[in-house]
Amino acid sequence: MAIIIRLDVMLARRKVKSKDLAAAIGSTEANLSKLKSGHMKGVKFETLDRICAVLQCQPGDLLEYAPDSPGDEDLGGKVTRLARVSGE
Repeated sequence: MAIIIRLDVMLARRKVKSKDLAAAIGSTEANLSKLKSGHMKGVKFETLDRICAVLQCQPGDLLEYAPDSPGDEDLGGKVTRLARVSGE
């Protein structure tokens, strides 16, 4: 997965328990656990907003982008390569 969820780190920094955060954002501990482990395909902005409000942090404190492998290109690189291949 290219997006790393750092929710567990922020919970530890803020000394907040998962069950307390789940209650505060109107979610379940099971859903929060899935989010922390990266087993969710997505997260609603509304949920992210609530988490940030409770933990007093920014979305960037919770999410990090990391390419799946060292050879992964950014979108600009792929577009440039595609343009070369198509002769543009």
